[in-house]
Amino acid sequence: MDLKTLREVAQVSDPVERARVLSRLMTEEQGLVTEAAKMRRQAIAEARESGMSLEDIAGRLGVSPGRISQMRKGPAARAPEGPASSAPRVLVQRALPTEPAVRGSKSLFLAEAERQGLKADRRMLYVGLEPASEHVAACLRIEPEAEIVARRKMMSANDVPVRIATSYFRADLFGDTRIAEPEFVTPSLQSALTALGYAFGHAEENLTARSPTTFERETLELDPGEWVVQVLRASYSTEGTPIHVLETICAASRHIFPIGQVSGYDEF
Repeated sequence: MDLKTLREVAQVSDPVERARVLSRLMTEEQGLVTEAAKMRRQAIAEARESGMSLEDIAGRLGVSPGRISQMRKGPAARAPEGPASSAPRVLVQRALPTEPAVRGSKSLFLAEAERQGLKADRRMLYVGLEPASEHVAACLRIEPEAEIVARRKMMSANDVPVRIATSYFRADLFGDTRIAEPEFVTPSLQSALTALGYAFGHAEENLTARSPTTFERETLELDPGEWVVQVLRASYSTEGTPIHVLETICAASRHIFPIGQVSGYDEF
């Protein structure tokens, strides 16, 4: 089924006949999807038999090892069960705005998760140069597609992937510093920025709910139809220089966002 076929079906004047044709096409399409999934499982099995690890296969396909495990299992018969629970697999907090004590810790996520009694972990996905997207370029006050330093991590809570956090920096300011090196920055990213002579001035945070990209859906192992919440925080020095843009992609059903209010500046 392709776009041309759908456009042809859309011209069928009888609505019942149109629905009947669409039902048939959807059934045929599902059959192809099922067969394709079966062939994919066979391909992964062959790769495993040749000696490749799940991590190697995941790297080649650009997904997480957990996603490869899901691909290998395929649909399985289930025993009858009660009504499905609407509770998410795990629920973590992402405070807005971020508390200064948390922001200055070794890791914002690890500090937040520890307060909530969760077993937290983080894994570096990528450190290097990449072209700036429009919204990140606007925060960093550079042209879109200009090269910037990106530091991308995946965060998990109780072994469930919950968010992807990417720190962006201007390459002209940080390309030759340890900010651009592949390992985690110790003792913290904040201390490294201070050591480079930058004093924090102010930050702006924006929250957007949207459907995920393919990379986000597979990395976070999202359910069909699940959305993500993007939190974009841009930090500037006391001189107004754009220092750090943090883009956090949160699995929507696995997060709650407490909103802090400055006391003394509001009414009931």
